[in-house]
Amino acid sequence: MKIMVIGGGGREHAVIRKLKENPAVETIYALPGNGGIAADAVCVDIGAKDVDGAVRFAKENAIDFAVVTPDDPLVLGMVDALEAAGVPCFGPDKKAAVIEGSKVFSKNLMKKYGIPTASYEVFDDPAAALAYVRTAPLPTVVKADGLALGKGVLIAQTHEEAEQAVRSIMEDKQFGASGDQIVVEQFLTGPEVSVLAFTDGVTVKPMVSSMDHKRAHDHDQGLNTGGMGTVAPNPYYTKEIAAVCMETIFKPTVAAMAAEGRPFRGCLYFGLMLTPDGPKVIEYNCRFGDPETQVVLPLMESDLLDAMQACRNGSLDKTDIRFSDRSACCVIMASEGYPEHYEKGYEITRDADVAAQVYVAGAKLDSGKLVTSGGRVLGVTAVADTLPQAIQAAYADVEKVRFGNAFYRHDIGQRALQALEN
Repeated sequence: MKIMVIGGGGREHAVIRKLKENPAVETIYALPGNGGIAADAVCVDIGAKDVDGAVRFAKENAIDFAVVTPDDPLVLGMVDALEAAGVPCFGPDKKAAVIEGSKVFSKNLMKKYGIPTASYEVFDDPAAALAYVRTAPLPTVVKADGLALGKGVLIAQTHEEAEQAVRSIMEDKQFGASGDQIVVEQFLTGPEVSVLAFTDGVTVKPMVSSMDHKRAHDHDQGLNTGGMGTVAPNPYYTKEIAAVCMETIFKPTVAAMAAEGRPFRGCLYFGLMLTPDGPKVIEYNCRFGDPETQVVLPLMESDLLDAMQACRNGSLDKTDIRFSDRSACCVIMASEGYPEHYEKGYEITRDADVAAQVYVAGAKLDSGKLVTSGGRVLGVTAVADTLPQAIQAAYADVEKVRFGNAFYRHDIGQRALQALEN
């Protein structure tokens, strides 16, 4: 089989490595891929949002199956275009991808179908939004409606901060047209859990849970990032809570999307908050999370391609989906200054005895050398029998990977360890 994977980050590298385990896979093309992915796939200089280019390449190269991983091409309708050209795809179509593409849509969906989430108001008029947030309960959460690279959620501790959030999103257009509408919602408290799930539009099969670390620096200090590390499983997510989530959130969401004429086929990401009132949805994503994928897929014991084809073909109920009961830890190595200004072009080297999986996110090949080309550069993932062992192994190998302005958090998994002790 010839497979095409859309995207060029650490998540895509993890997906490609897992797909390679299937003996039927002959060649994997990554569009556009990156310098590190080039060791595992054929990188093609076609951008992840270039729908026409992807369709043309798939037809010219007789691609048997395509995996569309990032949010932008999914929301743009790349799956629709590829399927129309006769290329079977893993990923939701445009109508289903709106569950991430519009926070207003997803909040209204949850309200209509009784899926637990924070109370909220929707605004398309800045004056009305400003009037509301001046007296809203604090803290309050202000969200841009559309895609914003994971940065369109602002938590305001004061009414002044809430006003500034509204102005920056709606008036200053910090996130462009994504801020034409906003959601202002209740601030929830409790441990956060990420759960990725395979679904074919009817059946839903969750993957192992994980815990993300969004802030740039130790002890959850600094700016929000795309994620500085993850561990799996998430110890807060017990079997009892998983059973509640299945009945109150996972199944109802898949059924709601089908009822709306938007059956969701692919990977549905549930961002959950385990509140004192029970699990609630913070957000949906229409694809694998990054860097959650980098700890979830190394724990997958069944075949990824089989699962993806089952999601597309409607046979997930008959498909074996299994995960190890071991643990994984991913530490993101980033460029100093991320998520703001940072220098690029530093050579990446590693010792020969690195045992962890090193997933490459922001790097390119320059005269045969791998050099940094982004903010989040590498994800170093170790798997072990216990979470403490996985964390220790990941950090041991981080010390063996080097580039000029590398920085990383030193406390990935510490909150999870505290949960295990309690």
